[in-house]
Amino acid sequence: MFSKSKVLVVGMARSGIASAKYLLRNGAEVIVNDSKEEEKLENVKNEFKDFENVEFIFGRNPKSEDIKDIDFAVVSPGVPLELDYIVEIKNLGKEVISEIELAYRVGREKKIDFIGITGTNGKTTTTSIVGEIIKSAGFETYVVGNIGSPVIQAVEEAGKGAVMVTELSSFQLESVSEFKPRVSSVLNLTEDHLNRHHTMENYAKAKMNVFAKQDKNDVCVLNYDDEITRGMALSCNAKVIYFSRLKKLEEGVCLDEENNILVNLNGESKLVMNSKKLSLPGGHNLENCMAAMAICLEYGVDIEVIKNVLMTFKAVEHRLEYVDTVEGVVYVNDSKGTNPDSTIKAVQSYDKPIILIAGGYDKGSDFNELFEIAKKFVRSVVILGQTSELIEKTAKKHGIEDTYIVENMSEAVKKSHEIANRDEVVLLSPACASWGMYNNYEERGDDFKENVHSLKNN
Repeated sequence: MFSKSKVLVVGMARSGIASAKYLLRNGAEVIVNDSKEEEKLENVKNEFKDFENVEFIFGRNPKSEDIKDIDFAVVSPGVPLELDYIVEIKNLGKEVISEIELAYRVGREKKIDFIGITGTNGKTTTTSIVGEIIKSAGFETYVVGNIGSPVIQAVEEAGKGAVMVTELSSFQLESVSEFKPRVSSVLNLTEDHLNRHHTMENYAKAKMNVFAKQDKNDVCVLNYDDEITRGMALSCNAKVIYFSRLKKLEEGVCLDEENNILVNLNGESKLVMNSKKLSLPGGHNLENCMAAMAICLEYGVDIEVIKNVLMTFKAVEHRLEYVDTVEGVVYVNDSKGTNPDSTIKAVQSYDKPIILIAGGYDKGSDFNELFEIAKKFVRSVVILGQTSELIEKTAKKHGIEDTYIVENMSEAVKKSHEIANRDEVVLLSPACASWGMYNNYEERGDDFKENVHSLKNN
């Protein structure tokens, strides 16, 4: 498929390395590129020590002479598409694709099914639930994308007819062209990544690529309660199924007056279970479970299999993850809360007073709505990172006077421990990305957990 192709692979994180290795194993000549200094990339070079036909460009972006003979480029999600050399590649009539697109094309040859899940919040949880349900139904299942293995690695390992349950970010979806999942879903859409996409319209357009190539034989699951995702149905050629927490639907997954989950599909109505029996807390997790139910029913999974998983599924790491109880105070790790809307959902999940640990990299977010809502739940805010002053100012503007700016996570946990009372919740839900202080949200969450556990040792 790629024999004798010349390919530029940009960005040497997990998906970039996996893509380059796959291409090399399948006969391509590969230029490996990362703009980090060469001395920081020795471990990357070691990944390719057993391969020939690989060229390294480190410490700079590719130049015209580097790209003139390539057949196509595979770019990592963190690479902005407006960079000069990316534009130049496109102007040469060459494709610029993501690892997701590469994996889809390889998977298509092996008759592998894709389920594509995107949205601003809830992606990781919903993808994990869907993966667990599909696996429980007896399919060879891989949970991939933003979580799990790189997709191309999973596709290479998978047998014919396997299922890739794929969590997709807007960055990954910017560079797909043929990607056609059997079932897609857009869970919700709120302001995020505007430093990259510039406008909500561009952000929504990237998300809509998840269903752009679907047809009437495919299914798209959309959130009826979100005005933007509800409107996406007009641009979708697939069969659209809605889920709703707020409205009883004639067709779709919804709630009745007693908060029972109803499935109204194909002219039949079934009462599945009371929403109180779901294992995950919070209204946002109810939405995630309803979306997962719709996705899996449309994939053909029996309702009893779905029900069993929803009653026993455990929270995803870094997403409202219970860490410990210290001196009667509950500590919760929601490091995956990287935007204000995600943090709103997190603070609404608890009926005890909250000490919120927030702050991080500034993505250009507006924190007004967060603190207008949070003031009902949050009594103190401990703040760190680039957004510290903005968050403190916004919190005070909305009536949360008890704020503390700290230098690092160790100080944040110590300060929270110092001010928390028994029967309160210390919640790490930063409403910001981790960059600048950490490589990713997982690293940030792990740091929080280590510091919480160390409280018991002091």
